[in-house]
Amino acid sequence: MKRGILVSGGAGYVGSHVVRRLVEAGRTVVVVDNLESGHPDAVQGAALSIGDIRDSSLLDKVIAEYDVESALHFAGYKNPGDSVLAPAQYFDTNVNGSLVLLNALERGGVERVVFSSSCAIYGTPKSLPISESAPLRPDSPYGESKKIVEQMLGWFDTCTGTRSVSLRYFNAAGAALDGSTGEDWSQTANLIPVAMKAALGAGSPVRIFGNDYPTRDGTAVRDYVHVLDLVDAHVGALKYLEAGGSTTALNLGTGRPASVLEVLDEIGRVGGRRPPVEWADRRRGDPAVVYADSSLAAKTLGWKARFGMEEIIQSAWRWHSANPHGYDRYALAHQYA
Repeated sequence: MKRGILVSGGAGYVGSHVVRRLVEAGRTVVVVDNLESGHPDAVQGAALSIGDIRDSSLLDKVIAEYDVESALHFAGYKNPGDSVLAPAQYFDTNVNGSLVLLNALERGGVERVVFSSSCAIYGTPKSLPISESAPLRPDSPYGESKKIVEQMLGWFDTCTGTRSVSLRYFNAAGAALDGSTGEDWSQTANLIPVAMKAALGAGSPVRIFGNDYPTRDGTAVRDYVHVLDLVDAHVGALKYLEAGGSTTALNLGTGRPASVLEVLDEIGRVGGRRPPVEWADRRRGDPAVVYADSSLAAKTLGWKARFGMEEIIQSAWRWHSANPHGYDRYALAHQYA
């Protein structure tokens, strides 16, 4: 058997798309996921070990059984707003869980890690676009947890020789182009699946936080990057480490941001149903505008986003309208179409 790749959180949104690509490329993949926000049907063609990344004995067993040589680490909580309400949960899972995983990888002789980080480590930017040299000033426990894990990875490199690539992606969005896989809207607070749910009559109106930002239409502006572009970056980062690349951190975004209202307008254009909205006050710590300078990823990995907002919305609409219950095989498809 070929040496394995361990993917923590590989039954979740981004992780499952990366797993699919690795399996299609003929790699041996084992997923460790507690299925709290993932689904076993999202793991296509890979082995699945159901459990928590804080379970060191499970990790030791999986690493030995599959002769793991590299790891891609997605597991963790990812909602900045929720993290303010439950900081202990975020630090326990995201930070402590990552430490347990890194210790297990070290015991197993695994010295390559691709880490799913976030632009949340920058907090409110002082200048735009955001480059990797920008100060790291998270506005939430979630962002702080990602920052701490990146710092741990730096020290693991210095002290143990474990090399890593931390991928700081901006707003992951979209689905497989054929609509076969996507994001489960019951498991996320991200704008696009929430808006799709509202447009398809399966959820409440979209709550827009703030209409008085200093932007072109008063709503917050963000950099949305297609999940398949993120897949390209993760696979590229793995190949970079396999070729001897050194530890680094890279932004992943399009550099072409869109406002909340522009996203909703595009959903209305593609689906013919503009989501209903309700207005709310700004949330604490939400910056007006965030978008990426991804030139270092282009230089390091040869990576550049292939898809824009149109492809993001078209692919997400195709997935959500055909799969209103996500990966639940026993639900009635097209209930809200």
